[in-house]
Amino acid sequence: MKAVIEGLLFISGDEGLTFDELKNILEINDYELKQLIKEIYQDYQNENRGIKLELLGNHFKLTTKQEHREYYKKLIKDEENDKLSQAALETLSIIAYNEPITRIEIDEVRGISSAYIIRKLVLKGLIEEKGKSDIPGHPILYGVTSNFLDYFGLGSTKELPKIKSKETNEKNESENLFETKYKEIN
Repeated sequence: MKAVIEGLLFISGDEGLTFDELKNILEINDYELKQLIKEIYQDYQNENRGIKLELLGNHFKLTTKQEHREYYKKLIKDEENDKLSQAALETLSIIAYNEPITRIEIDEVRGISSAYIIRKLVLKGLIEEKGKSDIPGHPILYGVTSNFLDYFGLGSTKELPKIKSKETNEKNESENLFETKYKEIN
């Protein structure tokens, strides 16, 4: 069960999970969850571990250890100069076409966690927080910045190329099929 909690906290990323959320997902009682959290906390106290379990506000989160921050800074500094990866471009396009959008909604479209990429895009100044959603938990809403528009040479997101939806394509194909099969022969 500890591995499940660790996986849940990893997937939840920056948002973390509350005690009640974990309890409801795992379908266990308060005592069992408290014991598991204590064990996980102890596991991460080992100096060979690079992350730790923290309670920030009322959310449990996996965070990096402060004693390793000089290495994390080097990674971030190096990545600020990198070109955008395919995953970053994919995430940016999802945000640009659907803003404002939550990280969970982005993950649903991509089919994979986007927490790390979103952090990178925020650091690069290509996306920013646009507020909080009204859905339970009030997740952060993301949208593109003016730096995004400059980077891609756009005046606004209205200049993004139009995308044909799958439904439109299927409708057009079925209409064309109907017309070709049942068109009167002169």
